[in-house]
Amino acid sequence: MSDAAPPACCPPSDDRPDLRPIEGDEADQELAALAKAVGHPARVQILRLLARRASCVCGEIVDELPLAQSTVSQHLKVLKDAGLIRGEIDGPRTCYCIDNRALRRLKALVGGL
Repeated sequence: MSDAAPPACCPPSDDRPDLRPIEGDEADQELAALAKAVGHPARVQILRLLARRASCVCGEIVDELPLAQSTVSQHLKVLKDAGLIRGEIDGPRTCYCIDNRALRRLKALVGGL
């Protein structure tokens, strides 16, 4: 195993518990925004792909999905804007990874229904 630091888009896993409430107006707004972000099968596929990887993923996302590069880029933007993934520019491309804390938050909010 390498001692090298992970790329900026793939920070070490944050294992601190998220102590924000899972009920109430603010939590409901947050859940609605996150649910909207995962409201398309392609975005769910992207999240699953990134969750299986321990490192940043760049061009392989397009290779894994039966969608045009521009369509994948649009889906990545929605997920990034929602905070579910992170993206860092690496030369001529952008590399993405899942934001584990945000994914745990989504799970907690859904579990609180």
